[in-house]
Amino acid sequence: MDERIPLLIDTDPGVDDALALLMAFDDPAHRVVGLTIAAGNVGLRHTVGNALKLVEVCGLDVPVFAGAEAPLLHPARDAGYVHGEDGFGDVGYAPAARQAEAEHAALAILRLSHAYAGRLLLVALGPLTNLALALKLDPSLPQRVARLVVMGGAVTAHGNITPAAEFNIAFDPEAAHIVFQAFPRFDLVDWEATIAHGFPHAEAEAWLQADSPRARFYADISRHTRLWSVDRRGDLWHAADALAMAVALEPEGVEAWAERPLAVELDGRHTRGATVVDWLRQDGAPDNARIALRYAPARFHERMRRALAAG
Repeated sequence: MDERIPLLIDTDPGVDDALALLMAFDDPAHRVVGLTIAAGNVGLRHTVGNALKLVEVCGLDVPVFAGAEAPLLHPARDAGYVHGEDGFGDVGYAPAARQAEAEHAALAILRLSHAYAGRLLLVALGPLTNLALALKLDPSLPQRVARLVVMGGAVTAHGNITPAAEFNIAFDPEAAHIVFQAFPRFDLVDWEATIAHGFPHAEAEAWLQADSPRARFYADISRHTRLWSVDRRGDLWHAADALAMAVALEPEGVEAWAERPLAVELDGRHTRGATVVDWLRQDGAPDNARIALRYAPARFHERMRRALAAG
């Protein structure tokens, strides 16, 4: 029997997602059993193509499942201005030779939850549309997931796509609402934790000088995003999905958690998509979110270095 922890990643690659996937592929204690793909950072055609290409670059046989091409209810803008219009820096890479599986991502989530019932680590790096669809098909899904880790939200409403909301949740707030209502417990790595764990661009640039296919490919696809980040956010690079993956793979690296009730705002004129944390537990709702506040920087940096084969 394979003793590694089965890992299913729902994602929308995206340069940031790509680094997180490299981390997951590199981890000897986990086995990636599938990538379920949604639209988010860019459109579904690109996010699926990017996932397939990354698997090919790493020489792996990980199935890729195409899923939701739009939010459940309302259209949302993508983040092509950050990641490049194709999500991978518009470098014009040769498409992967293989194709996505025929099975829809939501169905794959349900099937794999049965195949690895009680053991499955489910990590959501993008909008939660695929998970919401899976839950509507089978509300018993949370009973079979050992742990759900979500990259999303802004727990004190310091958003990155609106003044109050983070991109993944704001892209499809209804989907996030469905997921957070259904799972009695999940781990959250939010945008504000990401900002608190920035690291110098010069450090990342040094990692990307490594003589490995992974480092060379990631250096190419991330160039647009890194230049954008220097211009917009200054001296530090912020890798949200990579931080979420570090928390997923090595939760003992978390130095501070906060457990609180969390809900998603669906209707506010200025706050749609905001993650509302009941910090004082005033409404009597159960704690459903375990929020990662602080992660050991040395562990985080070491995982990123190893993922890029940079020592």
